[in-house]
Amino acid sequence: MSLTIKEKIGFGTAPLGNMFRDIPEKEWMETIQSVWDHGIRYFDTAPLYGAGLSEIRLGEVLSNYNRDDYVLSTKVGRLISDEKAENGKGLFEHGRKNNVIDDYTKDGTLRSIEQSLERLKTDRLDIVYVHDISPDFHGDEWITKFDEARNGAFRVLTQLRDEGVIGSWGLGVNTTAPIELAMELEDSHPDLSLSATQYTLMQHERALERMMPTAQKKGMGLVIGGPYNSGALLGGEHFDYVEATPEIKKHVQQLNEVAQRFNVSLKAAALQFSTAHPAVEAVIPGSTRPERIKEDLDAMKESIPTQFWDELLERKLLSPNAPLPK
Repeated sequence: MSLTIKEKIGFGTAPLGNMFRDIPEKEWMETIQSVWDHGIRYFDTAPLYGAGLSEIRLGEVLSNYNRDDYVLSTKVGRLISDEKAENGKGLFEHGRKNNVIDDYTKDGTLRSIEQSLERLKTDRLDIVYVHDISPDFHGDEWITKFDEARNGAFRVLTQLRDEGVIGSWGLGVNTTAPIELAMELEDSHPDLSLSATQYTLMQHERALERMMPTAQKKGMGLVIGGPYNSGALLGGEHFDYVEATPEIKKHVQQLNEVAQRFNVSLKAAALQFSTAHPAVEAVIPGSTRPERIKEDLDAMKESIPTQFWDELLERKLLSPNAPLPK
C-alpha cells in the first residue's frame, strides 16, 4: 500500500498517552493542532498508549475535521478493561489506570477495533497493526502469541481488508523477527507494517539483513517508528524505551562529533536516513511539544552534505549496505 504521505512523515502518538510524564491538557491539544496546522495528515496510535488515553486525545481533535482528509492507524492485541489496575504500568504509569488485557484472538480483535473507533470518534480505520507480538513484550512466549494472532487477528484483518472495511493491516513491533515471519506466511500476510526503533541511524544492520529486502521483494511497505530510539539520539535518557547505557551514550557522542563537524542536525540525519530506504512509506516521530513539529518538517528538508555520510561510513557508524539520502 502506498500511503502518499506528505514529505513521507506522519505523527506517532505514544507520547500523548502520558509516556514518561503527565502531559497537561493545553500541551497535548496544542501539539496535535500543530501537527494538523503544519500539514501532516498521517496519525498513528494504539490502545496501549496510556490505556486508551492517546486515542481519546487524538479523537478529541481529529473529530473536528473531515475524515477523508487524514490517514489513521491504530493497533489490536490489547483490550482496555473498565477495571482499574492495582500496580503501575511501566512506560505509561501516568496514563489511565484501566487494566490492559492481551488478546490476539478473532473476537478480541473485533472488540479492540470497536473500542478504538469509539475512543477515536470515527467510523473507520485506514490501517490496523497487530501490536507487540514480539520477544521484547512476551519473552520466550512470543511465538505462542504470534500463533494466536495468526489464527485470530491475522485472519480477521485479512477478511476486513479484502472486504474494504480497512485499507491495510500489518504488525506494529519493536523487533524485526515478527515482521520477517509474517511476511513469509501464505494464508494471511501483512501489506504494511510498523517497525519501531529498528531501522534508525543508531541501529539498522539487523533490519538490513532480512526485513528490508524481504519487504521490497514482496512489495510490503514499512512505516518507521521511534526514529530517535526513544530520544537517546537527541540526548534523551532512554534508548528503545529503557534507560540508555554508557555504550549507547558513547554511540550518540560519536554521531554528534561527525554531525557538528558538518553542521548537520542529528534529527535531520535520522529522519532522512530512515526514509531513504525504498521499502519505507513514512517515518512517524512522536512528540508532546508543539514546537517540535515544525522542527521535524524542517529536518526532512535540511541539506546534508555527502561528506557527512562518508565519514559515518568510514568510522563504521553506518552500514555500507544502507541506502543513503540523495
